[in-house]
Amino acid sequence: MAVEWIGKHVYPFYEAHLRGRKTFEYVAEYEANQRLSSDELHAMQFAKLKRLIVHCEAQVPFYQRHWAMADVSSHDLRELADLRHFPTIDKAMIRAHQADMVASSWQGRTMRKSTGGSTGQPFSFEYTRESYERRMAVMMRGYAWAGWRQGERRLDIWGTEITPTSALKRWKTQLHDRVLGRRVLSCFTMTQDNLPQYVRAIDDYRPRVIVGYTSALVELARWIERHQGARWSPQSVITAAEMLTQDQRTLLERAFRAPVFHTYGCREFMLIGAECEHHNGYHTSADHLVVELTDDAGVPVDSGSGHVTITDLHNEGMPFVRYLNGDLGRTSNHRGACACGRSLPLLGAVEGRSLDVLTSPDGRIIPGEFFPHLMKDHSAIEGFQVRQTSEDRLKILLVGEGGRSEPVQQQLRASIEKQTGPQLRVDFEWVDEIPLTPSGKRRVTVREIERPPAR
Repeated sequence: MAVEWIGKHVYPFYEAHLRGRKTFEYVAEYEANQRLSSDELHAMQFAKLKRLIVHCEAQVPFYQRHWAMADVSSHDLRELADLRHFPTIDKAMIRAHQADMVASSWQGRTMRKSTGGSTGQPFSFEYTRESYERRMAVMMRGYAWAGWRQGERRLDIWGTEITPTSALKRWKTQLHDRVLGRRVLSCFTMTQDNLPQYVRAIDDYRPRVIVGYTSALVELARWIERHQGARWSPQSVITAAEMLTQDQRTLLERAFRAPVFHTYGCREFMLIGAECEHHNGYHTSADHLVVELTDDAGVPVDSGSGHVTITDLHNEGMPFVRYLNGDLGRTSNHRGACACGRSLPLLGAVEGRSLDVLTSPDGRIIPGEFFPHLMKDHSAIEGFQVRQTSEDRLKILLVGEGGRSEPVQQQLRASIEKQTGPQLRVDFEWVDEIPLTPSGKRRVTVREIERPPAR
């Protein structure tokens, strides 16, 4: 009970009064928004969009030039559908023009985050404190659809820092997790031999929900099925960061004896959409983002597949307007309002993000998400793909002249060896671009050999 009491009472006090954050005010706001009528939600989204476009036009040099070249301005935005007239942006543009993408009134006042790129294209970006607080609130709302509320026990099987951190920073992180009511197990240290320790941790902690990378949870579920190892059954399992197949969903629900709720997000925005209890697709956060699916010319598609194109309505520091995040999405086949009663629109599926699990000769499990975490600290690398060509060899394709230096190679080798052990040899190859699959997918990790037999 102490964990729940701390998470329910201490953490909100900490956020509001010690950190001065409005996170829980925004949670209440977003909880109310999801029950608005479709017309009310549409009007809210357009008002926020109009305000953002006017702000960009007045304060962001990049958009001033970018939109002038496209002969479009805020005066052309008379309804939400007019957003299609504004040109899209991508990661390459952000890397090339980042200094000019920060609003003049926010210079020196933003927070910075690096991303290894879930599609293999690393870069860094900036965001405001309000944007961070709202992202956290949107995440809490989405997790609530899976049955989790702040203060209830949550166990995350997630990525952790790869580069060494100070003892003080580790202590602060552990304290924050404890106050939040969350326990975090690193999936970057998962091996076939220590999988029983993860199961015991779940049984001992007895979380209401388990949150994790899809691939890590699947590895754990396979062990549980082979060894009948789990006693504790959570109320739900929340999968994230990677695609989820129907076979994987069935396996997870069978092993954990709980329904699976899949989420969709990316580091640039955190949670973009999440499943509700009816699992009709992802309810997208239309009160926080504009999510479009567009063709190659940037025109929204009415049905079928398209490029996921996102406008962040609450990051005035470094605005993202019609940003192509590298994923492919599919429109929803569900007709009419969702039976859950939420007016937030549905995204049918997300394609194009594929990360294979790699392994080392001594049985270590390497989630695909390890490599985006690693590459976020190397801004000179513009793109990458990791291929396991044999049981004891990785070939890493790199894009970007800045990544050719010997010190960068040494740093990457050292970090990878720390994760995989010395038996896995790493070779680097510099290429002009990372090839796409015939279906247009950008694969970050590719396993070219059969999986080793399960233990």
